[in-house]
Amino acid sequence: MARTQGSHSDVTGPKIQRTALRLFAQHGFAAVSMRQIAKEVGVQAGALYNYIPDKQSLLVSLMQTHMEEVLAAWHNRCANLQGQDSLARLEAFTRFHILYHMERPDAVFIAYMELRNLTDENFARIEALRGTYEDELRAILQDGVTEGQFNISDAKITTLAVIGMLNGVMTWYRSGGRLSLEEVETIYWDMVRKSVSPDLG
Repeated sequence: MARTQGSHSDVTGPKIQRTALRLFAQHGFAAVSMRQIAKEVGVQAGALYNYIPDKQSLLVSLMQTHMEEVLAAWHNRCANLQGQDSLARLEAFTRFHILYHMERPDAVFIAYMELRNLTDENFARIEALRGTYEDELRAILQDGVTEGQFNISDAKITTLAVIGMLNGVMTWYRSGGRLSLEEVETIYWDMVRKSVSPDLG
């Protein structure tokens, strides 16, 4: 089916991604149809298949893009951490995770809440990317143990616990409230620091 007049791949493709991200976050993957996405994008329903094979492919593309961008942003942040000890790197990770994810609520919501709608193959692909990100934190924690700065029983479990705690900010924080996001970051960093380094007080 022909594309709507004025539609171009370098414009329509990203618009489909942005529209699907918003609609999936608002209504849930299962409740959103390809026809609904096409209507909001401004193309005929059949034209979507010029850009994406099916709705499942669209979902996994959104998740994969999010995880790849998270990893790229963290690696870019790491460039400024050369020579820093594990405590400084853990603080950087804590603040990075909160700020980065707070700026992308729709992508974060989909990345965690829509995993159940992935096929087994796609789930494995996204889980591998998530595992790569978690490994970044786990490496910091393991380095901290080696340096004698951290006192933890299991780096993997601690990694999952810390990320779970940091993700909690996205469920309750609203700008304009009693605390600024920077103040929240500082409070969460204090909690993370004490959870892995109790001797620091």
